[in-house]
Amino acid sequence: MTQPITVLVVDNEPGFAELAGEMLERERDAIVTKTATGACEALECLDEQPIDCIVSDYEMPTLTGLELLDRVRESDPELPFILFTGRGSETVASEAIAAGVTQYLQKDSGSDQYALLANQITNAVSQYRTETALHESKRRYQRTVTALHEATRDLMRAGTKAEIYEVAVETASDILDVSVAAAYAFDPGEGRLEPAAASAKSDGIIDPDESITREDGNLWSVFSEGESAYYEQVSQNSGALNATPPNRSELLVPLGTHGVLIAGTKRIDGFDETMQELFHTLAANTEAALDRAEREQLLREHDRTLTRQNEELTRLNHTNEIVREITHGVTQASTRSEIETTVCDRLADTDRYCFAWIADGDDPVEPTAWAGVDTAFIDRVRDDGDRTPEFELIDETLEDGDVRVVRNVLEEDGWSQRRKEALTYGYQTVLAVPLTDMDRHYGVLLVHVRGADSVGERERDVLGELGETIGHAIRSVERTHAMVTDNRLEIEVACHDSRLLLNRVAKRVNGAITVEGVISRESDSYVVFVSAPTSTLPSVAQWASIETVSVVSEGDEQTLFELTVTSSPILNVLRTYDVHVQRATAADGTTTLALEVPQQVQTRSLVEAIQDHYADVELEARRETTTRSVRQLETHLEERLTTKQFEALQAAHYSGFFEWPRDSTGEDLAAALDISSPTYQYHLRAAERKLVSLVFDGVSR
Repeated sequence: MTQPITVLVVDNEPGFAELAGEMLERERDAIVTKTATGACEALECLDEQPIDCIVSDYEMPTLTGLELLDRVRESDPELPFILFTGRGSETVASEAIAAGVTQYLQKDSGSDQYALLANQITNAVSQYRTETALHESKRRYQRTVTALHEATRDLMRAGTKAEIYEVAVETASDILDVSVAAAYAFDPGEGRLEPAAASAKSDGIIDPDESITREDGNLWSVFSEGESAYYEQVSQNSGALNATPPNRSELLVPLGTHGVLIAGTKRIDGFDETMQELFHTLAANTEAALDRAEREQLLREHDRTLTRQNEELTRLNHTNEIVREITHGVTQASTRSEIETTVCDRLADTDRYCFAWIADGDDPVEPTAWAGVDTAFIDRVRDDGDRTPEFELIDETLEDGDVRVVRNVLEEDGWSQRRKEALTYGYQTVLAVPLTDMDRHYGVLLVHVRGADSVGERERDVLGELGETIGHAIRSVERTHAMVTDNRLEIEVACHDSRLLLNRVAKRVNGAITVEGVISRESDSYVVFVSAPTSTLPSVAQWASIETVSVVSEGDEQTLFELTVTSSPILNVLRTYDVHVQRATAADGTTTLALEVPQQVQTRSLVEAIQDHYADVELEARRETTTRSVRQLETHLEERLTTKQFEALQAAHYSGFFEWPRDSTGEDLAAALDISSPTYQYHLRAAERKLVSLVFDGVSR
């Protein structure tokens, strides 16, 4: 349908104006005429409604046709203006052309003039509309480009990716005037596209909870292939957007590795080349902004990491200084109590830690030393008994044997009852460090630290090593104490477990066997001297836990065997707890061991350590004994003899080498210890010389 053309006919003769209008409407169906009998009325008409063309007489009262033209040009310099006058002269024509008239036509008496006039009107209006549309398009494009530049600045100023997505979709909605605009961001962890932002017009179209995966058609294809796509007409089921009407157009542009920007219209082929170009420009600027935001985020994270690492290194250096001081202090201590007090005092006497205390591993748990905190706190811990969260932490630490951390007492489950104390004493992090030496546990060190989650992994490692140092120091002073004391604890333990090596050996010989002695070697193996009522130990040599079996001496009723044992859980436990085997017998599936236990070792802990490997273990007797001063002689002898010399002396004693007649020879013992006979004789003679010197010269030398 042709767009109507509204023509204003201006003539001081009303009858002619109406006639001219009728004639023009007859010539062109598209022409609709309005009439005015003077310039003033024509100007009023222009103000009231839009006019596409003015056809005006020249001679009129008040204002002439050319004067009317001047007034019209002030408001619209391009509006078609045809001077239709009965006064024809070259002067008037020249003035009209100079004034900027569109066409000049002289009135005539025939009707043909209206066909010519209608043709001039149609051509002039068509050109006017085309030029106006072009100018408007240029102005709109310029406005859009300017707005796009402003939006680009907003994109570059946005601090986060979420803000960038919001700016992008709102810009697409406002500048391009699309009905739907949305952005999807790629989540590399989940491997899918998640809705990141949608324009206000997209309500009900973009589901904020709907993810896009590789099975979800166009949107995923555009992102994975990295190529934009324009769909001139998509159905409701084939489009990227869940929108109506079913027939519409969509433009999808990937944002690099970040996601996809989408725009949709309700019209088929609703994106011309200019809109597509602008949308691609917006997408490119959005991708650049996302790249910039990602780089800045990485830089910020890097800066935070460096800052955190510097802070952690500062704390670690400070912690190392504290540990060095503690290590020096505990090496000078002569009792366990002095060691524990030194540790707590040094830790509490720093700005890094609030306070520290040590609890033993007994049942029930008992605090043994503390510093930096009043006794009211320790009493509160004791009074809470089984409900104490610290005691539960201690049990877990002893069970795992690793450093444990409560990152925030104010939020951690089970620690609500310590909220008041945490706020009063100013701590939030609690560190539990096991005090160990090999497999021995001597309790737990608890360190209370300011701030939540304020202990780094390396600081934990340093404090964990400190726990081992403290455990080693405690074991050293307790061993020294045990060496000089006359009091001893003797226990008898019965093990009915068929997996125990001695029970297995006794079963093979069909009789009782007796352990004459055990030598613990540096290579974590053991030499066990066993008396048995048989001349051979059938198939024992093929067992995985026994490396060698040899006969040391043969008697009328008993044979002395030497067994090199590579793996023995019970002997490992006894060595860990510094327990001496006084005697051991095995018969009828039961091994009974008489053990000499250091005074400081908890019987329960020792028995439980054995039960960890053998379920059927019973404590049958426990008694305090008083040893003679010969134990001190043994202590000094161990200090003077080398390991090889001490092994040679033990082997000679356990194998009956000093009996007469001898139960074993030097060659037998050398073979048992896997050394040459001259070497064994050398170690044995050196040990004998030191023993005699110690007895006759005195232990003080």
